[in-house]
Parts: sequence; structure tokens; C-alpha cells
Amino acid sequence: MPPSIIPPSTPQQHSHTSLRRIPKKPRNILQNPQQRPTIKWTPLNTGKSELYLPLTFPTGQTFRWKQTGPLQYTGSIGSNLISLKQLENDDVGYFFHNEGFASGEAEAGLFDFLNMGISLSELWDGFRACDERFCELAEYLEGARVLRQDPLECLIQFVCSSNNNIQRITKMVDFISSKGRILGSVEGFDFFEFPTLDRLALVSEAELREAGFGYRARYIVGTVAALQAKPGGGVNWLASLRKLDLQEAIDALCSLPGVGPKVAACIALFSLDQHHAIPVDTHVWQIATRYIIPELAGTRLTPKICNRVADAFVSKYGKYAGWAQTLLFIAELPSQKALFPSSFWSSEERGSGKLENEKSRGKLNTD
Repeated sequence: MPPSIIPPSTPQQHSHTSLRRIPKKPRNILQNPQQRPTIKWTPLNTGKSELYLPLTFPTGQTFRWKQTGPLQYTGSIGSNLISLKQLENDDVGYFFHNEGFASGEAEAGLFDFLNMGISLSELWDGFRACDERFCELAEYLEGARVLRQDPLECLIQFVCSSNNNIQRITKMVDFISSKGRILGSVEGFDFFEFPTLDRLALVSEAELREAGFGYRARYIVGTVAALQAKPGGGVNWLASLRKLDLQEAIDALCSLPGVGPKVAACIALFSLDQHHAIPVDTHVWQIATRYIIPELAGTRLTPKICNRVADAFVSKYGKYAGWAQTLLFIAELPSQKALFPSSFWSSEERGSGKLENEKSRGKLNTD
């Protein structure tokens, strides 16, 4: 899991290349405060215990959603531009910016993206029953939900994340997103439908390197080419991984350029319904050695140890272990530790654990 909450986004200007014909830019419906329409939020009819946006969107699952207001986040799901807002009654409201969208289909896509078919409260009740530590944390961090993203979109984002910091990842993902069809602008941010695989294939390694992707440019171009060569198409191949066992899905993803076990586990957890996938890095390893398998403290994080850490999470939390690990990870972030009373953390946790996270703030360790 990424070790730092994404800081509030800042609007950026996106450059476009001659590789595509730019459609006429839609009117910025929220640009002039005096002309802003009154947004009527449609409630999800869910409480904060089921979905709390600040613990779901800016925690490293996706880099395409922007904060567009207090407790408000905007992004695209397919061809729909959507804003979500935590309402005063702790419910979440949603608003579709598109004109003439098919509401039933769009709402179904939103519910699917938010994984609303899974009861977070029921999961957490089970986690509380088997782990006193989780029970204590959950009191302060309710509503941290795992998203169900489009596999291609998730894959490309996490290839960008390799040994990278959050600011650069966001810029890279914004650059790639700008190759898709523009959907509109909200609060100074341009939003795009994620580009198709065929459109991504038109982006050269040289163009990506010029945009600051470094060695990741080669991986993205190689991954796109590998997906295009899949029988039946790369998009269908990625979707088919949802039906495989976790290890089979991980092995399949690792066959793509630039995808290692950690990145593959992120993709599996956040887009492929592999709910017990555990993205193991040094931060998750530290959590495990403090609370689950202390006998591994001081060992070197080898592939074998990574497997033992993942197995320990699954043994403790079961088939939704990835959801439990997500909350435990979020609780270790310095920005979230401030939510807890000072007596909550041991002197060791306030010292070495926090220091380690402070050192890595804004850095993604995907080795």
C-alpha cells in the first residue's frame, strides 16, 4: 500500500499532442461562482461507517480523483463525470455533471466502483471479533472502503507508481488521462475519460520520456503492446483475471513489463476482486512484525518473507484480509495518527514507526 495520503490536488494545465483531434472543450459548469448551478446531491443512503470519502480517495488507491471542495471529490467512471460529497448528516451525495446521461447505467457504474455490494460494517464486525487492535483503530477510522476500479485504468496507474512519489505519480496519471476524451472541468481541473488501449498504443516512449516518465515510459509502452497481443483483447484478458485464484492473477500480471509482486497485489486488490491480496512493502511488513508476527522482526524483506507476511494477514482476517490491511495501513500514516489520543500509541510506535513513515512521506515503495 502507498505510505502517504495524497495532498490536496492543485489544478494543472494539461498539454495535448497532435496525435488526436481535440474536441471542443465543454463549458466549465463550475468556473464562475456567480453562474454556478445549485447542485442537488442525490444521497447514497449510506452512513459514514460504510463510506468516508477522505479515508477512501486520498489514500493511494487511485490517482485520478481530485478534491474539488470540502469533503468533496470528483472523477470519472467510464464516460461519466461524477462528484461525491460527504454530507452534514454523514451520508454521501453524488452528482453527475454530464448532460443527457443514462442515469440507471451511470448509477450502477458508481455503485460498482464504490464496491457498495459489500457491507463494510459487517466486515469490520468480523475483524473486530478476531483482533482487539483492529477494534481500537476502527473507532477512529470508520468508512475506509476499498474501491473496484477499471482494471486497465488501475494497471496503468500502478505501473506509474513504481519507486515514485505521489506528486510525480499524479502528474504522470494526469498526462496519460489527457489522452482520453475530455468530459468537462470542475473547480479548475480538467477531467477525461480514461484512454482506450488503442489510444494508449499511439503514445510513444519518447513522448512519455519527454513528459518525465523516465524508465517507466518503456514499461508502459511494453505493457500496452503486451495487452494488445492478448487473444481476445487486453481489456477482456484483464477482466478475466477476476475469475482466477489470487496467485494465478498475480503471476499473470507479473508477466507484463514493469509489474512486480507488490504492484500486482495492488492491482488485484483495487480492481480484480482479489479481496485477500496483500501488497507487501516495508511499511506493511513493519505493521505485521509489530502486531501479527513479531518473530519476523529484524528479518530481511525477501520474497519468502513477503509471502509469510501476506499469509499471516490472510490467516488472521480471512478472505477480505486486504480490506483489513488497508485500514491498518491508513492508521500508520502520520496524518492519521493525529486523530488518535497520544496515549494510544506506545513509545516505540510514536518513535521508530512514526519516524519511518515521516521519512517516506510522499514516497511509494513498490520494490
